[in-house]
Amino acid sequence: MISYIKGELVKVCEEGIILETGNIGYEIKMPLSSLEDLPRIGNAIKIYTYMHVREDAIGLFGFLTEDDLNMFKLLITVSGIGPKGALGILSAITPDDLRFAILSDDAKTISKAPGIGNKTASKMIIELKDKIKLEDAFEQKLMNQMNEQGKGASTGSTIANIRHEAIQALVVLGYSKTDAAKVVRNIDVSEDMSSEDILKKSLKFLI
Repeated sequence: MISYIKGELVKVCEEGIILETGNIGYEIKMPLSSLEDLPRIGNAIKIYTYMHVREDAIGLFGFLTEDDLNMFKLLITVSGIGPKGALGILSAITPDDLRFAILSDDAKTISKAPGIGNKTASKMIIELKDKIKLEDAFEQKLMNQMNEQGKGASTGSTIANIRHEAIQALVVLGYSKTDAAKVVRNIDVSEDMSSEDILKKSLKFLI
């Protein structure tokens, strides 16, 4: 098994990335929500991975955090949910929100994920509720918040926020989240810039 891969981010694709290490390029599928948090092309990155082996194919799925990976592994234990479905769920709902939705029988929130109806959401709750403890959910959420604060202190949470706002604005204008994230990620951003400044620069590349 491959627990994680460290390497150079070579390309961002529609459903994930290509990561190069040891002169080998790994195609890794990732949640769409993670794409906007990737570094610029050419930078080093660590991706936590899960290898899915079938008779006719081998797929590599990647995540920015161990928590995302662990939730992915939990989701694919649900009957009827495969790796692709689990990836879709994590593209729409964070692990923290998903845990609390399961614990509170909130099928409505879970069914917001693409391809997940109320029936599948209810089945997910039934199969996973006993595997998640409320105290563990609170503890993990606190850890995730602390990690985010730590990243903000070292890389500038303000910059991350304005990048995110610019991406959301581009999506509203009709661009795909993948294309928006690609363009915004490759723009040099300083702390004195606003999301509007990034949006203007982004549109020059997109129009």
